[in-house]
Amino acid sequence: MKFADEFRDADIARALSQRIAGEAGDKHWKIMEVCGGHTHTIFKYGIEDLLPSNVELVHGPGCPVCVIPMGRLDDGIALAKRPEVIFTCFGDLMRVPGSDGSLLDAKAAGADVRMVYSPLDALKIARDNPDKKVVFYAIGFETTAPSTALTLLRAKAENLRNLFVFCNHVNIIPPMKAILDSPDLQLDGFLGPGHVSTVVGIRPYEFVTRTYNKPVVVVGFEPLDILQGVHMVIQQILQGRCEVENQYTRVVHDEGNPKALDVLGRVFQLRTQFEWRGLGFISQSGLELREEFDEWNAEKMFTVPGVRVADPKACQCGEVLKGVLKPWECKVFGTACTPETPIGTCMVSSEGACAAYYNFGRYSRARERERAMGANGNGNGNGAVKELKPIEVKAG
Repeated sequence: MKFADEFRDADIARALSQRIAGEAGDKHWKIMEVCGGHTHTIFKYGIEDLLPSNVELVHGPGCPVCVIPMGRLDDGIALAKRPEVIFTCFGDLMRVPGSDGSLLDAKAAGADVRMVYSPLDALKIARDNPDKKVVFYAIGFETTAPSTALTLLRAKAENLRNLFVFCNHVNIIPPMKAILDSPDLQLDGFLGPGHVSTVVGIRPYEFVTRTYNKPVVVVGFEPLDILQGVHMVIQQILQGRCEVENQYTRVVHDEGNPKALDVLGRVFQLRTQFEWRGLGFISQSGLELREEFDEWNAEKMFTVPGVRVADPKACQCGEVLKGVLKPWECKVFGTACTPETPIGTCMVSSEGACAAYYNFGRYSRARERERAMGANGNGNGNGAVKELKPIEVKAG
């Protein structure tokens, strides 16, 4: 398949990994992949096992479902339980646990909760059910926000007054700054998010290079994209450079998508502050609807609890999202917390780091344990992976 198979070539991957191993030397490198999609590629294709043991990939806060705090989820569940409401959301949000059950539990108890693939599905449901109030739970970074904005523009053009958006869209730059300001984590550089960058471009990341002197390489989602991005970060540092580079040039343009940015500006404005799971309240990190869309704003048209709810004490999703802990270091990972019985968001979402570790990361966890016990890594970039293909995890 063009633009897929050529980015999964095992021989090129091994050559890249050997080059990385040769240039990495003895220094311990710590590079954060911001996007949850990158995390899943890393574990699906065994990228960690192709890297030398002194090159560590740290997982960041780029999973849109994972960063939603429990209080905002409880607000959504409260809306879903209203008898006049048809509540719509993306599928991976339905199983995220709130303080008293999930949206799926609310549906089982009689609430009209429906999974949609696009906010336009919610628009159609509103057209087909004029006697109901249809709420769309909008989540995601700048990647998905334009689709919500276009849906609202269409609803306004049609004068469709029974569609409401509960907006939880967020921006990628403020949490990156919060992580860089945190004393808990020292990073050498970032693999920038490919999906977000298709909208915003690469220039918003320049503050990372100017203020924090850390390189950023925007990368794609295939195995060779990740390996090349790691190599580009290491090369920048070894060459004394600190820049924002675009590895994902086949999709991402430096200036982003002007039409999508225009739509975002017409519909949304920055919130004064927004709460993130694990990161707390971050100023100007969330989006809200502009005043001219108040009639479609669920937060203006309904009363929601608005209570801040602490995460379960056993759950360490916050530390995972900040890159302080690896998922398998959480005390409930794979035992009390599994995809079937999740305690935190990172185990539920299709982009969650815990889900990636659980589904694909058994071999990588074993290698992490060996590191912790002082065992020698292979260090040669060859690893035990003979073919670049997903790891097959057998039952039991």
